[in-house]
Amino acid sequence: MGQRWRDGHGELVVHRDGGGPSVSVPLEIAASYRARTKGLLGRDSIDGAILLSPANSVHTFRMRMPIDVAYLDRHLRVIAVRTMRPGRLGMPRLRARHVVEAEAGVMAGWGVRKGVRVEIKA
Repeated sequence: MGQRWRDGHGELVVHRDGGGPSVSVPLEIAASYRARTKGLLGRDSIDGAILLSPANSVHTFRMRMPIDVAYLDRHLRVIAVRTMRPGRLGMPRLRARHVVEAEAGVMAGWGVRKGVRVEIKA
């Protein structure tokens, strides 16, 4: 809710529906313009996920791997999750304030889906 982070590292906590155990994932935080612009470009993999904030859309031009993209609203609730291949332009999400990116396929295992609330521990 209006939270601002600084570039660095933290933890993404996924609160599962139905009272299941939460999942914690290593998180890179990209809050500056320079860090958000670079994002995952030029990488072959990522351990965990990266948070782009503020952001409401992403692209995968010059990326080497497909990624999962979770769009978060200002309350850190997931609006949508998409898998994007390299060379794609994602549509902006009007209510999105933050974007989480990770390697394709891992978000489903973490329980990240529409309506789920996440927490960012910086």
